[in-house]
Amino acid sequence: MNRVDITADANKWIQSLSEKNGPLMFHQSGGCCDGSSPMCYPKGAFLVGSSDVYLGDVAGTPFFMSESQFRYWQHTHLTLDIVPGRGSGFSLEAPFGVRFLIRSRLFSDEEWAQITPTVAGDQWLAGEQRP
Repeated sequence: MNRVDITADANKWIQSLSEKNGPLMFHQSGGCCDGSSPMCYPKGAFLVGSSDVYLGDVAGTPFFMSESQFRYWQHTHLTLDIVPGRGSGFSLEAPFGVRFLIRSRLFSDEEWAQITPTVAGDQWLAGEQRP
């Protein structure tokens, strides 16, 4: 059972952005305003550490969330989507008049029983080549 999935539209945007920018990554913090939205960066442009949680890959792209935000969302299944509108200027899709967002729902009891434990960002990086 995945913690995070992706819509077909968001997948197309990730493919397009990765063609222009190389490998990507997502991070969602617990900050205010756009800080609580998923941000798309070139892989390695945002440094993750022990206070970040690796939730899995979407379209081959690692997705991290700050530990403080994860505490609130840990019992939810997340779906990365993209909608028209202006998001944060730091996220790669911002100049194109679209923004990534998260849709969520609670896991069922059956799904919750299948959830793989999360990994801290620094532990994930230990198994990855740093950019």
